[in-house]
Amino acid sequence: MKEIIIGTRTSNLALWQANFVKGELEKKYPNIKVTLKKTLTKGDKILDAPLSKIGGKGLFTKELEDAILKGEVDFAVHSLKDMPTALPKGLEIATITKRYDEGDAFVSDKYESFADLPKNAKVGTSSLRRKAQLLHIRKDLKILSLRGNVETRLRKMKDEDFDAVVLAAAGLKRLGFEDKIKEIFSKDIIIPAVGQGALAVETRENDAEIKEIVDFLNDRDTKIAATAERAFLTRVEGGCQVPVGVYGEVLGDKLNLTGVIASLDGEKLYKKSVTADVKNAEITGESLAEELLNMGGREILEELGLLK
Repeated sequence: MKEIIIGTRTSNLALWQANFVKGELEKKYPNIKVTLKKTLTKGDKILDAPLSKIGGKGLFTKELEDAILKGEVDFAVHSLKDMPTALPKGLEIATITKRYDEGDAFVSDKYESFADLPKNAKVGTSSLRRKAQLLHIRKDLKILSLRGNVETRLRKMKDEDFDAVVLAAAGLKRLGFEDKIKEIFSKDIIIPAVGQGALAVETRENDAEIKEIVDFLNDRDTKIAATAERAFLTRVEGGCQVPVGVYGEVLGDKLNLTGVIASLDGEKLYKKSVTADVKNAEITGESLAEELLNMGGREILEELGLLK
C-alpha cells in the first residue's frame, strides 16, 4: 500500500484543511494510506506582533516548504491566501481547490451589522487590506491589531472588549462558527485577499506521481481566478500583508477581475474592475495591477517601502 504524508500547520483550521484533502484522497484512492505531519511555522510562533511588523514573505509556509524539499512530506496544504507569489525553487502549486467562500465576515457580540457600529468603535483585524478599506468607509473606527487562530481571535473579541472583529468567512464556516457571522461584507466595502477561500496543494515540481494523484482536486474556475489574482499581486510586489485586494470571478469564458490599492489610513483608495477572456488571466492580472499603480497605487506602496 502506498503511503502519502501531508504537511500541515497545527491550528484547527489548518488541520481541517489538511484533513479535508486527506478525506478526498482516501475516497478517491482507497488503497493509499494518508497521514499528516504537523509543523509550527514562524507565523504561528510569533503572536505578539502584527504580521506586517514581523517582515518577510512565507510566514506561514516556509517550514512546510522545507519539509517538502527534504522529502519529509509529499506535499503541504495551505490557505492559498497565505502563499507568497514566488515559490522556492523546485516547488509548485499542483492543485487549487474550489473556492468555498471568498468573503470577509463581520463578527460582533454587540452589533448586528457593520452599519450599526457606533462612532469610534473598536474593530479587530490582523489585515492591512481590511484596515485600509474599512477606514476608507469609516474614518472614525479604531482598527486594532488582532492575531492568533480563529478561536483565539473570537476569545480576544470578548476579553479585550472589541466592538467587532473581521475574519475570513471561509475559516469561520469550516470550523463550525458560521453562527458567529453577522454579515459578509459586500465587495463594495472590502475586496478579498488573493486566493481567499481556496486551498492550495504545494508539492515538488519533479514529483509527477503526486501531481497526478492530486490533480482531481483542481477546480477550473478557481484556478483561473487565482492565476489572475496572483499575477496582480506579483506585479505590485506584495506579500500577504499589503493594503491590496483583488478578486476574480469566472463566468463561462469571461473573467471579471477587481483590484484595490489603498493607503493605510483609508484616505486614498484606487479601485478598478475589468473583464477579459479566461485565456488571458495572467496578463489581465498584471495589466490591472499596472493600471492601479499608475492611478496612484505606486506612491502608496513606495511610501510603505513595499515597492522597489
